[in-house]
Amino acid sequence: MKLSDAKQQFISNWGAFGTHWGINKTMAQIHALLLISAKPITQDDIMEQLTISRGNVNMNIRDLIDWGLVDRVIIQGERKEYFTAEKDIWKVATQIIKERKKRELDPMMKLLTQLEQIDGDKKDPDVKQFISTVGGIRKFGNQADKMLDLIIRSDENWVLNNILKIFK
Repeated sequence: MKLSDAKQQFISNWGAFGTHWGINKTMAQIHALLLISAKPITQDDIMEQLTISRGNVNMNIRDLIDWGLVDRVIIQGERKEYFTAEKDIWKVATQIIKERKKRELDPMMKLLTQLEQIDGDKKDPDVKQFISTVGGIRKFGNQADKMLDLIIRSDENWVLNNILKIFK
């Protein structure tokens, strides 16, 4: 396989995978292009290589920066902005986990805590069932939250070694 074909296939598939991580396809494709680029590249380079509009590039680059996956790079003597992606895939994965946790799990946990505080007769079977179900989901969410925090704070080798132990 030629390098150009391999790059195109990687960008296309990373874009498809990205939709499962909570980001849109174009955002993931831009991230993929920046991941495999040896040097920082401009918005014009991204537009040309992915055949997407300037507005689409600009909006998605901003989102990637907000997610902590992409950085602006200043190149001395250049007027254009350049961009690069974090190349360490462990850092990329933990950053995605942090953002998904912040955007999805944290608001859900706040909501579940509020929902457990419903008014009503605690002896009523419907109230008891509701509180029990919401409490069970919240308890599971708390465990997931602790596990994700542990992964975020831990070293790559520690996590991989412990995962391998589970499957032995």
